[in-house]
Amino acid sequence: MNKHGARVLLVVDVQNDFCPGGSLPVHDGDQVVPVINHCSTFFERVVATQDWHPRNHVSFADSHPGKKIHDVVKVHDLEQVLWPQHCVQGTHGADFHPALNTENFSLVLRKGTKPNMDSYSAFRENDKKTITGLDGYLRRLSVREVYLSGLATDYCVFYSALDAVSMGFETHVIIDACRGVDVPAGNVEQSMIIMKEHGVVIIDSSDLS
Repeated sequence: MNKHGARVLLVVDVQNDFCPGGSLPVHDGDQVVPVINHCSTFFERVVATQDWHPRNHVSFADSHPGKKIHDVVKVHDLEQVLWPQHCVQGTHGADFHPALNTENFSLVLRKGTKPNMDSYSAFRENDKKTITGLDGYLRRLSVREVYLSGLATDYCVFYSALDAVSMGFETHVIIDACRGVDVPAGNVEQSMIIMKEHGVVIIDSSDLS
């Protein structure tokens, strides 16, 4: 089995709260786990992200009195979709799905750690300015290609893919290793269109070698 050192598998937010039974479940979110476990065998290096929010995080609807889940508010001139409380630091909901193979993770990047700033992307926080340092880590390892998997297709995978392209990486989304929230309705389809327009290559896990 060939493994390529100049590419990385990025596993995005495959956490209990985003899977069935969690506080913010993605439909069939747990079904990505066996696909990702299989995909990881094709890569020498695997990087995972975790949403890792403080209890008073800006993305939580209950942090905004009078607002409800899926409302959109402005915070420091940034639009913020409001979600149920999820992936709170140190809780079971923030843990990786128990069936996810984490043994070959070379880095776990925790994001969304600041109370007043959300971070969908693995590369930049939502102000589009503050970088997480992941790009520098990958460049030091001479990584040229990024393959994305995880949750959710139309949020954290989507923004991570766009940032990876903008930072000069050849970027692929392994579509059967992802699931979407689709909020608002049609968001997954629209996200796919935008990713393709920006040069993201959509593949299936069967395309890996």
